[in-house]
Amino acid sequence: MKQIDVCLTPDLLHLYPTENTIVVVADVFRATSCMVTAFAYGVKSIIPVATVDECRLWQERGYLAAAERNARKVEGFELDNSPFTYMDEEIRGSDIAMTTTNGTLAITRSRGAVKVLVGSFLNLDAIAQTLKTEPYDVLVLCAGWKGRVNMEDTLFAGALVDRLKESYAMAEDSAIMAWRLYGQGKDNLASYLSNSSHIRRLQRLGIQKDITYCLQHDLYDVVPVLRGNALVSMEL
Repeated sequence: MKQIDVCLTPDLLHLYPTENTIVVVADVFRATSCMVTAFAYGVKSIIPVATVDECRLWQERGYLAAAERNARKVEGFELDNSPFTYMDEEIRGSDIAMTTTNGTLAITRSRGAVKVLVGSFLNLDAIAQTLKTEPYDVLVLCAGWKGRVNMEDTLFAGALVDRLKESYAMAEDSAIMAWRLYGQGKDNLASYLSNSSHIRRLQRLGIQKDITYCLQHDLYDVVPVLRGNALVSMEL
């Protein structure tokens, strides 16, 4: 039986074999939620990069550029890290370069995998249905916060494990832990997360609407996949 495992932070990724594995990267607040939304609204591609300097180089080549650090937009870039930014009709069909504190770093570290997919609650079912058709094991990589574990990405991992538990065996304790955590909080994720560190961080910036939006399940039938150095929308 295929196996699903959970890596709770990119700093632990070196402990997991990825050569014969599909990695699903999750940065619920807010990078992967932004990416899923962007493709749902017609963006052509997103190049995820680890550093602000790399993002600036793509910007100089004519790409729209999004840069976020510590949940704030970096000065000098066109786009921020709110999913509502990517609903703008004017960026439909665009190629975007993006760097974020955690999410894009996690994606760039996953490049040795068979495939790298971008997951969020917004496309949870699309990711689950896609993986059911794949012959490979799955590793859910939680972007976390600066190398540390966070609740929201762990909850997403648990939600995906829950959707796949009939098709995949839980490989290690981290998958079981994430699944049980999601079972505790799934009926009201906003309340369950109310005292979490990133919720408090975002609330200080006055962006409660982003939090509410990112916790919605199954809004979009979109699966971003890494092809070369760019994310594109997989044909479903």
